[in-house]
This record gives sequence, structure tokens and C-alpha cells, in this order.
Amino acid sequence: KGWEQLTDHVIAALNEHCSGLVFMLWGKPAREKAQLIDVTKHLVLESVHPSPLSAHRGFFGCGHFSKANAYIQQQGQTPIDWQRTPIEAEPSQIQLL
Repeated sequence: KGWEQLTDHVIAALNEHCSGLVFMLWGKPAREKAQLIDVTKHLVLESVHPSPLSAHRGFFGCGHFSKANAYIQQQGQTPIDWQRTPIEAEPSQIQLL
């Protein structure tokens, strides 16, 4: 499928050209992308998909948002306020790669 090739290329490019990223891989298709990511350069967090049908099998309580913020702070960056939407955030707080 075209979107799978696109996401593989995007993940590979981010992996190669960036460091200190957090990849949250939720669901089996997403977790299969872990092989594209260098865990010595990035944090990879894996869980079941957060859909109502499977979230109770490991997503609830996985702590991914807290773990991501801890890693982000270790990288010397400002943690993400997960309660705010990008529209509410200051323009300087929105980072697009």
C-alpha cells in the first residue's frame, strides 16, 4: 500500500536525520515499524492500539505520555502539555518536522 511505503520512508528519514525523538507505536501495524528505528538515538514506546476494543489490554496505564515527557526533559527540552491542543498552544511551542 502506498501509505505504508510513505510512512516507512518518513520514519527512516526521521531516524537517520534526527535524534532524541519519541516514537509512540500503538497497535500491531505501528509496532512493526520499530525495526526502522535506532533505539540508541530515540525512545520507542509500544502498546496496543488505544481503541475502545483493545485499550483495556495494556494501553490504559502504559504511561507513555509521562515516559515521553521524562525523555524529552532528559534531552534538555520542554515537556509537552498533553492537556493543551495545538490551537491553544503558543506558536513557538508547535514544532513540525
